[in-house]
Amino acid sequence: MPNPIYLDHNATTPVATEVADVMSKALRKMYGNPSSSHLPGQTAAMAISDARQALANLISGDPEELIFTGCATEANNLALLGVARATTDRRHLIISAVEHPAVMAPARYLESQGWALTVIPVDEHGRVSAEAVADAVTPDTALISIMLANNEVGTLQPVAEISRLLKGRGVLLHTDAAQAVGKFPVNVEDLGVDLLTVAGHKFQASKGIGALYVRAGTPIRNVLFGAGHERGLRPGTENVPAIIGLGVAAQLACQRLASHDDRLRRHRDQLHERLRSAIPGLALNGHPEHRLPNTLNLSFPSVTGKALLAAASKTVLASVGSACHSDEEGPSGVLGAMGLSACRANGAVRLSAGWETTAEDIEQAADGLIEAWIQLT
Repeated sequence: MPNPIYLDHNATTPVATEVADVMSKALRKMYGNPSSSHLPGQTAAMAISDARQALANLISGDPEELIFTGCATEANNLALLGVARATTDRRHLIISAVEHPAVMAPARYLESQGWALTVIPVDEHGRVSAEAVADAVTPDTALISIMLANNEVGTLQPVAEISRLLKGRGVLLHTDAAQAVGKFPVNVEDLGVDLLTVAGHKFQASKGIGALYVRAGTPIRNVLFGAGHERGLRPGTENVPAIIGLGVAAQLACQRLASHDDRLRRHRDQLHERLRSAIPGLALNGHPEHRLPNTLNLSFPSVTGKALLAAASKTVLASVGSACHSDEEGPSGVLGAMGLSACRANGAVRLSAGWETTAEDIEQAADGLIEAWIQLT
């Protein structure tokens, strides 16, 4: 029996061999504190600088505008709460109904502290209207946070269009790009954002490392207190091995994207075609065009996603697309916001390929899912 095919890359990706190798070397030999003036310290500081440049190249930003964090959740919290701490004359925040909890939770916290919060609904594909976002702006609006790509259904949001509609209105724009960076070209200038969140483990870096892009001149203050690391916005001695690994992962992603390698989209569509041809009534969740190239969220008829993945567990490893609990079955927040019925949402499965996924892997995964569905029905 071959090993199960891993199709859960939106949850996390395997660490690239090149990343693991450079991190291992750093753990063994690069022991200096980057704030120290001696050679080991300055060697570590230089390695951090190189990694910052590599990540800046990946998102087409300035390295001086990047703050390394412990994860994307920390970066999102720094974006929302840091802007809130720096803002005294405006207290209104706008987000979408499908934001990750790492944005939704700090937004709700600000609401509990007296901020006005507007949650913009999405359409049946999980996409906000750029005009609806712009129309929600008031003279009191300080910040808008709209994710670039949804982690569950892969839908891409019209962030660049929102930015254009905000021109001259004095409102900051943040995007959680955790699911986007490394999968397709992300350019902070084209997007027109003031803040952008990066998650290392979503594109083959290690867990425990993320970053926040903060455009020069953006009002923001620290939410953690300590020394002056990372321009004073993220105190604490830098995680040198993880930062170096993130830099290598960024280099690998740049190389893939520069080669115009379309394998993620090819494998996603290959899997969709195999499943659609074998399973009548299979339904696609998410936007048919504006979505991540690696992500396929499907509702399987007459079964629950949880049961399907359990039956196919020896063949494929993936995630369900609904939040099913032991005593309650209902749609996840994202699928519920899209207006899916409980039945369709409970049958949803998220299948997300990676750069190392092969055409043979896709065929094996499709066989396993089809066989499991036939067995259950």
